[in-house]
Amino acid sequence: MLASYSNHPTLVSGLLARRADPNRLNDRGQSPLAGAVFKGYEEVVRVLAQGGADPWLGRPSAAETAVMFNRKEVLEMLGIQEGDAARLAENVPVGPGVAAQCPIGGPRSL
Repeated sequence: MLASYSNHPTLVSGLLARRADPNRLNDRGQSPLAGAVFKGYEEVVRVLAQGGADPWLGRPSAAETAVMFNRKEVLEMLGIQEGDAARLAENVPVGPGVAAQCPIGGPRSL
């Protein structure tokens, strides 16, 4: 997770070559792929996707994160169809106040 969240595609590739699990969630239920999508690290996203990372795993999933941040190129890279993205967008919270739902530090207004 740290290698993907810190934008180290070569390290991520090496870890995957050594059979690291690209779908292992952290203690908050987030996947390495969702972290890379969130940070905008497209090369890490590409490496993880090629390594078998599941874009629907975790909360929020990489697919949900891509919709949330309007990362259309990532949705294409992950093979998520436009219709699926549109249906996802209906259920993904976006906009002001979303961060207030974040469990880190408890709720707060924005």
